[in-house]
Amino acid sequence: MKTIKGPGIFLAQFMGQKPPFDRLDTLAEWVAGLGFVGVQLPTGDTGLFDVVKGAESQAYCDDIKGMLAEKGVQITELSTHLQGQLVAVHPAYDSLFDGFAPPEVHGKPAARQAWAVEQVKAAAKASQRLGLTAHATFSGALAWPYLYPWPQRPAGLVEEAFAELARRWRPILDAFDEAGVDACFEIHPGEDLHDGVTFERFLEGVGGHPRANLLYDPSHFVLQQLDYLEFIDFYHSRIRAFHVKDAEFRPTGRSGVYGGYQGWVERPGRFRSLGDGQIDFHAIFSKMAQYDYPGWAVMEWECALKHPSDGAREGAPFIRDHIIRVTPHAFDDFASSGVDAAANRKLLGI
Repeated sequence: MKTIKGPGIFLAQFMGQKPPFDRLDTLAEWVAGLGFVGVQLPTGDTGLFDVVKGAESQAYCDDIKGMLAEKGVQITELSTHLQGQLVAVHPAYDSLFDGFAPPEVHGKPAARQAWAVEQVKAAAKASQRLGLTAHATFSGALAWPYLYPWPQRPAGLVEEAFAELARRWRPILDAFDEAGVDACFEIHPGEDLHDGVTFERFLEGVGGHPRANLLYDPSHFVLQQLDYLEFIDFYHSRIRAFHVKDAEFRPTGRSGVYGGYQGWVERPGRFRSLGDGQIDFHAIFSKMAQYDYPGWAVMEWECALKHPSDGAREGAPFIRDHIIRVTPHAFDDFASSGVDAAANRKLLGI
């Protein structure tokens, strides 16, 4: 069995314009001081990591790794959540998602998609240069506007959406395979891959591609009322990244899963800081240990109530205390009677 690595922290929610949140070196020093030993790095127009430069330059990757090591942390995964989203965008969201891309491709969906594809492919190569084995991303969405079937969806609409999604991702997955890195899709509402059934549809479309894997985040399953523990039983062989994020779901007579267009504070389903929600992390970490999860436990902080600095300060010890240092032997080995084939046959009467 393997002991989960961690605690790590996803830096996307902590970037800012003021020190220490405006530079990777000072951010790394800050999170190390809180007890984190790993950082998941967002890419794109963040100023933290240039994914194209990382794909082209081993020296650049070595410099980043070296600087982070001096601060006491290492990279858990790179993230292309925003670029992955742009691999597949329904026209209804074109203007909103333009903000995820550089100005020169705004209003040009085909050019924006091509840019996004190259960004994600670059992340595969950059991950390889950094010595990483997993990468965090989104799938994008073509069918999401048709989630609730009213009016009834035309026959074949969903099938065509997933066939197209598979066509777009197959060459990207091949690039990840060439780099020896797993592409881990965060299963997330707003994405076409938002539960187990949709992941299975996609996996079938890409021919069971070995690099099509999962980023497990139980908070999104609580908000969907999906069994987040059984999900691990079903898909543990594909789980290669892990966001540790809490959530709660408290429906009322006025609002439920869909949230009534309310803000995060008022929604029945909302994300919380670690330990403030309803998720059974003891059971999750036990299943991860049981199934030999090979990666990191990375805190993603999203809470509508608590200050982010407090969430980060509490997050590192929370994760550290939940990581199970796996046993090197069976607890009842002391009572072992040894291995003797002849004796075993005698006990069985054969």
